[in-house]
Amino acid sequence: MVVGELTEDAVDGLFHALADPTRRDILRRCAADEPSVSRLARAYPMSFAAVQKHVAVLERAGLVTKESRGREQLVRTDVGAVGRARLALDDLESTWRGRVDRMSALLAAGTEPERKTSTIRGTG
Repeated sequence: MVVGELTEDAVDGLFHALADPTRRDILRRCAADEPSVSRLARAYPMSFAAVQKHVAVLERAGLVTKESRGREQLVRTDVGAVGRARLALDDLESTWRGRVDRMSALLAAGTEPERKTSTIRGTG
């Protein structure tokens, strides 16, 4: 599946990044503000290095960008990447809606698979 500009690997990267609750929270925080990595690290009960790794996963997926400002690394949500993730989900939804619509049409038309019936011969 290629969604717009996204390859399968890019879609996999997006959903891998979004699969972790800490990364989703980081993404929300970065959408509301442009925190530094060190400010983000203070918000979580984990090491600075662990938060840096989460940010790196988000950055590889294209969900955030980092910008150096002085000694700080500011993290910003890439709104375009979030939109691309939505497009990937829309594509999946469209596929499944099409399947459900086809099944509904078959059921409405009354086309059921033939059932084999067995005749029991009795004495009588």
